[in-house]
Amino acid sequence: MTCALVKATALRELWFHTGTACNLECPFCLEGSKPGDNRLQRVTLAELKPYFDEATALGVERFAFTGGEPLIVKDIVKILSYALERKPCLILTNGTAPLIKRVHQLQLLKQLPHALSFRVSIDHPDEKRHDAERGWGNFKRAMDGLSLLHNSGFDISIARHAISGEDTARIAARYRDLLRKYDLPEDLRLAPLPELGRPGVQSGAALMPADLTDNPRPLMCATSRMVLKREGQIRVYACALTDDDSRFDLGPSLAGSLTQQVSLGHSRCAQCVHVGVSLG
Repeated sequence: MTCALVKATALRELWFHTGTACNLECPFCLEGSKPGDNRLQRVTLAELKPYFDEATALGVERFAFTGGEPLIVKDIVKILSYALERKPCLILTNGTAPLIKRVHQLQLLKQLPHALSFRVSIDHPDEKRHDAERGWGNFKRAMDGLSLLHNSGFDISIARHAISGEDTARIAARYRDLLRKYDLPEDLRLAPLPELGRPGVQSGAALMPADLTDNPRPLMCATSRMVLKREGQIRVYACALTDDDSRFDLGPSLAGSLTQQVSLGHSRCAQCVHVGVSLG
């Protein structure tokens, strides 16, 4: 078998990587993020403006932001303000100190034409297990951040870890108990994320059948792209999971990236095809 090729069918979602620096250092992080990390650099509004404008002209439906931790970026409120004048936005965040410190600034963005939503990482419904990986006290901080966002009227959801063979119904029930404890809506969306590995580490073969016609799962590279900054240059990558592999660097042009077929040669591609991965 050879790697399947995927051609973009539309640009529904444009991701922006705000840099791999983070206030936390989690051992499982698919970006290898930590304080001061510079594998991918922080972005500025001036660098991203052309991509917001071009994506809007191309009919994009939503902008999404990931890191690292987006809310430590100096320009993030200005970036969001510009983006929200054009399309709805989603932020992936760990929900801890950077979010809590910025809530008053984020509230001002509610007056803009489009909605801002947040996906907060609550890896496990068990506090001790969450903090064993993210650091003492960060479960409580993340839940407090989630509550602050909800009380401010933002749309919120939770990103959680998914484990092969898990009892999904039992896990969902435990999250409902947790949300009830914090007076949060019990029906918040839970976005399960499978183990995706550390950056630069390919976990086994990533070969797929050449024909994915009957594949029931949507592939991110068919409807999205990601903008990031590497070595001082803004680049467009095939999706939000492959920034550790230069084979998925599609150049500096957003429109040009949509004309290129993506070869599913990353081990995370196999997860996307066989399990399904949705960050959005």
